[in-house]
Order: sequence, then structure tokens, then C-alpha cells
Amino acid sequence: MRRLLSGVLSLCTYILALIYVFPLVWMFMTGFKQEGNAATMPPSLFFKPTMENFKLIWDAGASAFLWNSALVAVISTILALLFGVPAAYALAMYRLKKSDDILFWFISTKMLPAIGVVIPIYLVFKNLNMLDSVFTLILLYTAMNIPLVVWMMRSFFLEIPYETIEAAQVDGAMGLQGFMRITLPLVRPGIISSSLLCFVFVWNEFLFGVSLTYTHAATMPVYMATYMTQEGLFWAKMSAVATLAVLPALVLGWFTQKQLVRGLTMGAVKG
Repeated sequence: MRRLLSGVLSLCTYILALIYVFPLVWMFMTGFKQEGNAATMPPSLFFKPTMENFKLIWDAGASAFLWNSALVAVISTILALLFGVPAAYALAMYRLKKSDDILFWFISTKMLPAIGVVIPIYLVFKNLNMLDSVFTLILLYTAMNIPLVVWMMRSFFLEIPYETIEAAQVDGAMGLQGFMRITLPLVRPGIISSSLLCFVFVWNEFLFGVSLTYTHAATMPVYMATYMTQEGLFWAKMSAVATLAVLPALVLGWFTQKQLVRGLTMGAVKG
């Protein structure tokens, strides 16, 4: 019975994984189809692959949008870590007055739907003449990711016994030196998992990207939407753009999966 149950659970796991992976596989296949074949009904599984769609979108300037996405995602993630990690450390290690209220304020900024604040944010940046700017997206995404970093990293810092920090201080590792050399290496899985989640969030964000940018600072999700026209949906070209947009996140997730899983399980012990 145990072997039978184990076999059934394994089969269910493979089926569930196939259901989740199938849309990505289908998107990847569609990117190599001719535009006519991509829209045929019923869909065809057998076709002659072509690189025409990737060549067309690259010649149309996909590299510039890819660069904007990479620049915004990397810089905003680094800034969110620079501001969020020390704040999480302070909230976890020191008895601050009203620390619970501070934490609630951080998480409350994530409760409001993005569509509810897009118009005020648009008007603010318009009056500041900061529309269609990479700096604007970096500033906005950094502010949006800091609460995520604070809440995640605080749970990781709570896992460190305070005696460890006191022992480091006795050995001479005081202040910033102890924080950099002792504390941060202990929460490295948490930093990796937090940075990856922040990166993926920024990389996939569409609403603020399409609302605050036009051409110069537009990202890959915004560029993909340009193939949704009044003439119809260009499925093959959209799939090619989506394939280019998905690959960086998949590659990062693949190479950091062990650290990501370890970090998320560590942070789930305490909150």
C-alpha cells in the first residue's frame, strides 16, 4: 500500500508539474511558428520552426526594452536591499518603540490595489516632468519592494540567536563591522530569496510600466503589449517577446533554486 500510495502521489506530482509547465512550453513553441500557423484552430503540434519572429522583434528594437527591464530590475532590487535589510535588522534585533506599528505600516502599503494609486502617481510624476524615465521606474519599484524586503528579512534575522551577535561584539566585531562580517553571511539565503522575488516582481510588472512610460523607458511587458493591435493579436511575435522576457527569470531561478528554497523555509519558522 505504501508503494502504491507513493506511486500515485508521484504521478499526481508529475501531472501537476506538466499542467504548470505546459503554457510555457506552448508559448515557446508558438514563438517559432509562422504567424498564420500560430492562429490556426485547432492548434497544430507539428510545424516547421523558424527564427523569423525573433529576428523581426530584435530588429524592431527589443534589445532596448530588454535593457530597460534589466536596468530597472537590477538597480531597484539592489536599492530595496540596501534600504530594507538594515531596517529589518533593526526591527528584529532592537526593541524599538511601536515596532509592531512600523511593521503594520510597511505591510499596509501592499494592501491597496495598484490600480487605485496609478492615477495619483501618474499626476505626481507628470507635474515633476518625470514621465517616460528609467529613474522614475527605479524610484517607484524600489519603494514598492522595500516592504517585501523588510518583512522577509526580519523573519530571517529573528532566526539568529542574539547571543551570536553578543559573542561577535566581545571578539571586537562592533557596529557595521559585525553586521557585515557576522550577521549578513548568516542570512545569505534570505538575501538571495528576497532579491530574486524583488527582481521577478519588477521584471514582470506591467501596470505602472505602461502607465508611466511611452518609448524611451518602456520595459519588455510594455513592448509585448504593442503586438495587441486593432488588427488583431500577433500571437507568434507576442510569444517570441514573451520567451525573451521569461528566460532571464527562469535562468536566475534555476541557478538559485537551492538558496531560494532554503531561504524561504528558513524565513517561515518565525514571523
